[in-house]
Amino acid sequence: MACSTWKVNKSWASLFFIASMLWWSAVYAHLAPNYYDETCPQALPIVKSAIKETLDKEPRMGASLLRLQFHDCFVNGCDGSVLLDDTPTFTGEKSSGANANSLRGFEVIDIIKTQIENVCTGVVSCADILAVATRDSVVQLGGPSWTLMLGRRDSTTASLNDANNNLPGPFSSLTSLISAFQAQGLSAEDMVALSGAHTIGQASCQFFRSRIYNESNIDNEFAASLQENCPFNSGAGDFNLAPLDSLTANGFDNTYYKNLRSGKGLFHSDQELFNGGSADAQVTTYSTDQQAFFTDFAAAMVRMANTKPLTGTQGEIRTNCRRIN
Repeated sequence: MACSTWKVNKSWASLFFIASMLWWSAVYAHLAPNYYDETCPQALPIVKSAIKETLDKEPRMGASLLRLQFHDCFVNGCDGSVLLDDTPTFTGEKSSGANANSLRGFEVIDIIKTQIENVCTGVVSCADILAVATRDSVVQLGGPSWTLMLGRRDSTTASLNDANNNLPGPFSSLTSLISAFQAQGLSAEDMVALSGAHTIGQASCQFFRSRIYNESNIDNEFAASLQENCPFNSGAGDFNLAPLDSLTANGFDNTYYKNLRSGKGLFHSDQELFNGGSADAQVTTYSTDQQAFFTDFAAAMVRMANTKPLTGTQGEIRTNCRRIN
């Protein structure tokens, strides 16, 4: 009986695997690195030019766009849902706890979308524009490049509830971080590599106050320097900013991991990656081998960007990234 049951289970497992492969093949039949070569060859050069112009004026925007893509992909896939504005009858992801008054970069995507629509109307999705803009931002700031699969379509809805529940926060434990990334089909190793996005950008005092005043696994001088601009009392200076990487805030490099080994992670969730746990060895590797970090980060970004893409007749190509057609 046990042998018979095993054969049945194995048979079902094989059928499930085959069905899964067929589904993924169907999805990716619509995606390709050269997806716009014939329909809109100007698209990628437009994005690259706009990102260079934007980051030359404000390097921090690169980090904002990178965060914007993370927050898009972690809520029902990389479908541009985070770009949708609220309306009198619709509350989207921008109002979630993790996004409200903190996500930036929407205007940059709007500008790029307008420029592309002027030459290729109704061809290039907002989801793809965000993915390419993110990649080009990382490159512009000195980081690695990667080959993107293109051809995503835009969602016609968004989920406030999922945005409130799916996005890992600055107070997360290592276990919670791993679980949040695994829920998106990303491994613990992907999580550590993608956390290196915090080598650029800034964060508000309200998100690291408890760490700099209450935690012991923090460099004392580092904590004291942050306390000067982040008062102990809640509400005072909540939106005062500090760099996530205090040494090279506008340069995409491996300094983030060096900081963790010195007890200089800004968020509680950052320092969790180097706190006597399972991620310590990977952090150590990245802190001494920038190329290893770049290689793994690029590969993980490709995997994240391929999360639940809308293809074929799913979704739509929005004319305006802020609202459905």
